[in-house]
Amino acid sequence: MTTKAVPHSKLIPRLSVMMFLQYAIWGAWLPILYPFLLGFRGFTLDEVGAVLAAGAAGAILGPFIAGQIADRHFATEKFLAGSHLAGAILVWALAGVSAFWPFLILSLIYGIIYAPTLALTNSLSFHHLTDRDRDFGKVRVWGTVGWIVAGIAVGQWLLFRHTPEGAEAVIAAAQDAGRADAFRLSGLLGVVMAAYCLSLPHTPPAKDAGEKNAALEAVKEVRRQPLVTLFLLAIPVSIIHQFYFVHTAQFLSRFGHDTAATINRIFGVGGGGLMTVGQMSEILVLASMPVLAKRLSRKVLLAIGLVAYGARMALFAYTDSLPWILLGVALHGLCFGCFIFVAFMVVDEETTADVRASAQNLFNLVIVGIGIIVGSFFATSVIGAWAKEQAGGSTTSMEYWRSLFSVPMWIAAGCLLLLAVFYPGGRGRRGKA
Repeated sequence: MTTKAVPHSKLIPRLSVMMFLQYAIWGAWLPILYPFLLGFRGFTLDEVGAVLAAGAAGAILGPFIAGQIADRHFATEKFLAGSHLAGAILVWALAGVSAFWPFLILSLIYGIIYAPTLALTNSLSFHHLTDRDRDFGKVRVWGTVGWIVAGIAVGQWLLFRHTPEGAEAVIAAAQDAGRADAFRLSGLLGVVMAAYCLSLPHTPPAKDAGEKNAALEAVKEVRRQPLVTLFLLAIPVSIIHQFYFVHTAQFLSRFGHDTAATINRIFGVGGGGLMTVGQMSEILVLASMPVLAKRLSRKVLLAIGLVAYGARMALFAYTDSLPWILLGVALHGLCFGCFIFVAFMVVDEETTADVRASAQNLFNLVIVGIGIIVGSFFATSVIGAWAKEQAGGSTTSMEYWRSLFSVPMWIAAGCLLLLAVFYPGGRGRRGKA
């Protein structure tokens, strides 16, 4: 079925607003989740790992539910609207849940509903954009802006409403409690997103599909190069990613009251706002992507991303200077832009049109599903506990952070070696590989 083309001058802004809201919803609460659960709710490391893993479960079910529906049965924009409305109710509820098991169950349900929307906003954009290299970066960059705005908003809210005068322990306790408001902000944004999705360009399912089950057909297509190597690398890369999102907010909170006082007036407190420095650099990378994607092969771009992952973890592990650590945070732009962003482009250009939503969700399954589940336990129960033991029970000393962040640094080095050996060079079937 063909759809009525939307003029390019109107399409880009409409898709950009969609991306802004999609990632603002996520960026409001994800950076503060670990310190909120550990510091305020009092969950154990194992319980925090279980919650993080439960949130990733939706990405595993995504290809078999959301991708199938969008590719075969239901218009993508309507499916997104329903998913975001249900997600808004659930994430609002999470703000008031204090017991582990209810929080875990709600996180699992929320993950099932929200995680597939990440891939579906990509597939909807690819469906309507005529030149992905030229235009997708312009659209996706607004997701980064949304993440930044939400993160700074939460940081400023914590600064002005939940940072009383007093001892550091009093301040930390107040900020931990105030982080519950991040879930409420996410819920409000979810309602807005649900309404907005109904105005998006109509994106119907493919009626002339060859294989009845889109997910099974997508699985067949990813068994060849370069997708098979890309999918295998996605799991360790996702593990590295989890070390960043699980531990960085607490890591940066060490600079909250003296060295970074000026910075905190801009970004707020709690670590999440300061992490938006990474998203700001991401804007520059995504803005440069139309040029980079034309001049560099996909393999070179992916390699740049892996080098940035390793360098960021090395800076966190072996420096204790705020400027160098902020450089590590800023490397997030290259990490995300040159690996994850480019990887989704490769998935789109290396699969056929009738299974692209399922293929995007299948990649989501690996990088936001399996990788996060494994990475959550690895970064908390396994390496987090090991690093604490190495530091004599401390979770704030430099020895603790060095032990913790050196592990993903070496994982990144291993991924770079695997990419160099196994990922093919030259042009892919539909674009640069």
